Amino acid sequence: MLQQTRVVQGMPYFFAFTKEFPTIFDLADASEEQVLKLWQGLGYYSRARNLHNTAKYIAYELNGVFPQTYKELLTLKGVGEYTAAAIASFSYNEPVPVVDGNVFRVLSRYFDIDSDIMLPASKKEFAQLAYELMPKDDPATFNQAIMEFGALQCVPKNPNCNICVFNESCLALQKKKVNELPVKIKKTKITNRFFNYFVLEDATGNSVIQKRTTKGIWHNLYEFPLLETNEIKDFDYISNAVKKQMFPIYTIIGIEECSEATVIHKLSHQHLHIQFWKIKIKEEIKDGIEFEKIKTFPFPIVIYNFIEKL
Repeated sequence: MLQQTRVVQGMPYFFAFTKEFPTIFDLADASEEQVLKLWQGLGYYSRARNLHNTAKYIAYELNGVFPQTYKELLTLKGVGEYTAAAIASFSYNEPVPVVDGNVFRVLSRYFDIDSDIMLPASKKEFAQLAYELMPKDDPATFNQAIMEFGALQCVPKNPNCNICVFNESCLALQKKKVNELPVKIKKTKITNRFFNYFVLEDATGNSVIQKRTTKGIWHNLYEFPLLETNEIKDFDYISNAVKKQMFPIYTIIGIEECSEATVIHKLSHQHLHIQFWKIKIKEEIKDGIEFEKIKTFPFPIVIYNFIEKL
């Protein structure tokens, strides 16, 4: 949960999960929809699916016995070097360094290392340095301390170096390079996408939703019928698409944009420009769903927030 989430955001989800799934067997036996619904709002939903798959693997293949070494932990789906090192050192006292953004920042500043932290070779360099510094009899305290130090004192922008306990020995401070380190050259390319969601309402007040089964964002979450375009489209374009492309089998008796402003939902590598359109139809939708029941399905948070306001 904390791989891409701040602690203050993750805690309520952690307590909800442990209440609903008190053992790894309970999580393994749950449906994917149950897991995704409880995860709703945390983002990066592949983490939830990996957590679920790993629970099933441990429960059914390993008889509920959790792996206890760094190398064994790496075999679990969704567990990379960072997570494996954290579990191995915190839970089993294995001397493996945890290298996250905080550790990169502390070590690069203290030792004046200008290696690009986006390069695999640099990660090995920092991991080796952390391992050399680590007291092998107490790796857990060292790992937690250096991460906490980066999170609270050696912060990304404008740290208060005057009160830092290392201000007399920090090379970056001596060379006035604190705000230049760590070096991170690679920039994530942002893709803009334009989503038009159609909220159908039939003669009985029911609507329709669909599951995103294609790979990519929001896999296996639910959404309203979607038309993706190459830019924000006006009413005339949408009206024509609704009648001829999206719902030619229905008699359209009303089309209305739900809000004047386009919702911009920012993901790590994509900016989604989302418009919601209410479509009233004359006929009754086969297997239509009541709006109150729709809320029980797992949705991306941007769509769920819209449903809450309906």
